[in-house]
Amino acid sequence: MDWRTKILNPTPLARSDYRSLATPTYRGSTVVFETQSSVTDDWEQSKNGYSYGLYGTPTTLELAGRIAALEEAYSTFIVPGGQAAIALVYLACCTSGGHALVPHSAYGPNREMADGLLRRLGIKVEPYDPMIGAGIGELITDTTQLIWCESPGSVTMEVQDVPAIVAAAHARGVLVALDNTYAAGVLFDAFAHDVDISIQALTKYVGGHSDLLLGSVSVRDDGSYATIGPVYKQLGLAVSPDDCSLALRGLQTLAVRLEQLQSSTLIVAKWLAQQPCIETVFHPAFPSCPGHLYWKRDFTGSASVFSFLFKDNISAQQVTGFLEALVVFKLGLSWGGVTSLAVVYPALDRPGQDFGGRLVRLNIGLEAPDDLVDDLQNAILTGLK
Repeated sequence: MDWRTKILNPTPLARSDYRSLATPTYRGSTVVFETQSSVTDDWEQSKNGYSYGLYGTPTTLELAGRIAALEEAYSTFIVPGGQAAIALVYLACCTSGGHALVPHSAYGPNREMADGLLRRLGIKVEPYDPMIGAGIGELITDTTQLIWCESPGSVTMEVQDVPAIVAAAHARGVLVALDNTYAAGVLFDAFAHDVDISIQALTKYVGGHSDLLLGSVSVRDDGSYATIGPVYKQLGLAVSPDDCSLALRGLQTLAVRLEQLQSSTLIVAKWLAQQPCIETVFHPAFPSCPGHLYWKRDFTGSASVFSFLFKDNISAQQVTGFLEALVVFKLGLSWGGVTSLAVVYPALDRPGQDFGGRLVRLNIGLEAPDDLVDDLQNAILTGLK
């Protein structure tokens, strides 16, 4: 063979019996087949063999398998981010003329998708009170196809009575999807509570270092798997095997990170609850948090994100001054990483509630808790002036 041909030969020359503690990072789009009769374009690669890199390489499927094992799911799909996971569930479960329910406290882009893309597709998404519990049955109609839960809710941290919502939904043959990112798939057992679909932004706790974007959609049974799978294929939700490799590494330290994050977050939250300028701390482990009793009943721990509300004698401008006086805390969105973050929500949409730009969300990282408390105290003393 000409040397130009030799260097393009994909046949491995190294021994294939190398074993490592790390999952190899398989990059590739084309899958090479042994015979023409075996050529296929099948998204069910974990069952029927590899067909195309769009549906995942061995690195992707390894991550999917490990997330499924973590959540005790029937199967898991890996997608480019948490928002992609939400979109996949909506587009797989809802059709034109259909109806879905989503809590007021859900992740903001979920609500934006409801008011934007889904409305244009003829899908009506109705917001509901996250504390409605079994009362959600009164909102279910003949066209209801999906009910979303997110517990705790984004920013305002409402803990939902998920078992009651699931029971009401299943009585009418309606699927329930849960954004289980806060619990990292482990602090709340979605499938033990009969949720049909559990999604995570793996960007958060599984990634753990603010350096990747991934999501997961885990399903309870073959019925949900068959609902999600074909739409997953049609949307072309390809993910980077390099990001999957980082997520696999993140999984190895998830347990120790969650334990430390819980401990540090409780220290900081308890300190804030004692400050005279703070009206309320919204932390699921605190009685002041809506749905705290459901958290005690259903969760095995708490995580790193919570919110607090300054008293109404503190102006929105003072809150901005407080945030900009922080040094250890960084100003930024997202959470679940090793760095502590703070952000204010000046125009938060919650029916019957006006927080007046005084609601701040914190993500507690792996810094020393005493340093975080000192940073908050200094920002209160200097930034609120």
